[in-house]
Amino acid sequence: MTATLRPMEPDRTPLKGRLSHQEALPETVRKVLGSRVPRVIREGTKPGYRHAGVLLPLMREEGIWKVLFTRRSHHVQHHKGQISFPGGAVDKEDASIEETVLRETCEEIGLSPDRIEILGRLDDVLTVASNYVVHPLVGRITLTENLVINRAEVAGLLKVPLGMFTGALKGLYPVEYEGTRYETTAYKCGQDTIWGATARILENFMEIVGDSLSLPPTEK
Repeated sequence: MTATLRPMEPDRTPLKGRLSHQEALPETVRKVLGSRVPRVIREGTKPGYRHAGVLLPLMREEGIWKVLFTRRSHHVQHHKGQISFPGGAVDKEDASIEETVLRETCEEIGLSPDRIEILGRLDDVLTVASNYVVHPLVGRITLTENLVINRAEVAGLLKVPLGMFTGALKGLYPVEYEGTRYETTAYKCGQDTIWGATARILENFMEIVGDSLSLPPTEK
């Protein structure tokens, strides 16, 4: 499928600083992302690359905003065992990147579209090892208990406080993957390393939105 990417029109309404209540964080994210035009990788500029859409899911649990990740199984074709965002390749039946993201998220972790509120789009990124142009969307998700996970694609879920990605734990790490060594942006989260396109999407999100979020000290 040829993905038609229409740049988002900037929201000209001034952003009125940080919102004090954490319940308003999704509206802050929506406002900041809506005030800019995301950088897109145009069709044909990367011959041989396929298109994919992923969701950066934000959820509130026990008063803390968290990012939900998937841990890829070892049965998938690409990104075996990696920490990733829900999402996948654009199908020819998909009418938009948003439709791809909603469909793939439901297929992978059983999160239905009515439990996802799309807040905006980040800049496109390229994968290192699998030749994909990835179009990331940010969304608020609800009701994550009792999800039916597709174990053929997803080995498990990982929830990380959003404040962990303010930069303190980020760095360049040597990552060995399928016989190749990569020096890549990465975040260390306990025993897990978030790297590659997923780490670059996180970095992009925090560069764009991070200064507008009033994350309490307990989340950092």
